[in-house]
Amino acid sequence: MRRVFRLFPASCLAAAVLVGGCAVGPDFTTPSAPDVAAYDAQPAPEKTADEAQKLLMGQDIPAAWWELFHCDSINRLVAQAIKNNPDLASAEASLRVAQDNLAAGSTALFPSVSGSFNAQREQVSGASFGGSVPGSTFTLYNASVAVSYGPDLWGGTRRAIERLQAEADAAGFEKEAAYLTLTSNVVTAAFQEASLRAQITAAREIIAEQEKVLRIFDLRLKTGAVAKSSVLAQRSTLAAAKAALPPLEHQLAVTRHALAALVGRTPANALPEKFDLAALTLPQQVPLSLPSKLAEQRPDIRAAEENLHAASAAIGVAEAARLPNITLSADIGSMANILNKLFSPGGGFWDLGAGASETLFDAGALADKESAARDAYDAAAAQYRKTVLAAFQNVADALHALQSDAESLNARMEAGKAAADTLALAQTQFKAGAIGAADLLLAEQAEQQAKAALASARATRYADTAALFTALGGGWWNRDAVTLATSDAPAPAKIEKETP
Repeated sequence: MRRVFRLFPASCLAAAVLVGGCAVGPDFTTPSAPDVAAYDAQPAPEKTADEAQKLLMGQDIPAAWWELFHCDSINRLVAQAIKNNPDLASAEASLRVAQDNLAAGSTALFPSVSGSFNAQREQVSGASFGGSVPGSTFTLYNASVAVSYGPDLWGGTRRAIERLQAEADAAGFEKEAAYLTLTSNVVTAAFQEASLRAQITAAREIIAEQEKVLRIFDLRLKTGAVAKSSVLAQRSTLAAAKAALPPLEHQLAVTRHALAALVGRTPANALPEKFDLAALTLPQQVPLSLPSKLAEQRPDIRAAEENLHAASAAIGVAEAARLPNITLSADIGSMANILNKLFSPGGGFWDLGAGASETLFDAGALADKESAARDAYDAAAAQYRKTVLAAFQNVADALHALQSDAESLNARMEAGKAAADTLALAQTQFKAGAIGAADLLLAEQAEQQAKAALASARATRYADTAALFTALGGGWWNRDAVTLATSDAPAPAKIEKETP
């Protein structure tokens, strides 16, 4: 499955065939994908540690992968972001720029034809003819058509068009990368908001419980049942609990502001959507693409590949610049001193011409430019390899995170159950008079803290699941190429399939 963004006129291809000859410079070939059967030394297990998620090796990722979390608020927010985000709009505009440059550059394979018409009023002195002939005044009309053409003998023009095509393809994949980054950021921010809301709720409940404990200690201090030091220690504990709340509220505000910016709004234009962990569903079946497909699916890898392609074509352009060039020209027209006789017999003229040129001495400038083009290709090749390695690292990290999240969530659930059991026992003992109210409230506080930690672990698991979808490329190849999902933005270039 190969897809490229093509905007190459068929007439240009025909012209290139008519010119004939092989283009100088290397013919680009797509780099081979890493020959690996797994993303890590340890193959990914079929299920996570808690068996809540099943990894489906070899299955494709849906284009709207965020819908797997079954949250209507997230779906609406992603749709708004796709429609209004300025980064995505900028990427789409950059793609159109590259396509326009390609369309303009493709005309270099055709002859240049220009037409001209001019009228000139003149007075000629008789002395210019060497005698005393009276001067004359007349109007001269001239209409002509000029044609010039530089045959692409060495393929330099075709290489230049090839480079423009690769740059347009790279811009298309950069747009897809911007799309993937945008949707991932929206989903991750929504999960972050849900986590923060759960933590804030727990923090407020803990503060309330600590205030109850402090009131009990104050009453017991009056009766001499507790020491002054115990009251001071409880005040310190309450202050610490209160101090933990403002940073969480600040993080929530920052997250909401970030979400507003992602969907093209200002922070003052509040979002109606609010996110809660209870409204989310963890995908039980997680598609996992084969390692051999990753290089085809990641838009950043495809963009790096097209940048490498452009650098390869630039070598051919630099080589062709060092070879002789031929220019063919022709002019045909008519001249008359009366406008209605401009195209009468006897007034026509024409000429044909051909010229050749070659740089004889430039102090090595063209050779240095060719060397620079080859060095640029080496740099692009290194950047491509770096991008591929980073992609495989991203997937491996995400897979490990899912396993770690499952184990962490299990531990948090066990801790939460233990805290709940402890609270139930404390309530029973309190009713029987075996413990005081302070001990009961401390058990309630521990149970609330366990809930907060569990909520954070759940949110992390949602975020890491989204990170895996993003690391695998986000399924952009399954999206309709004519429109950007629900976006009203101009359609991108048509995507055609190409074999590996």
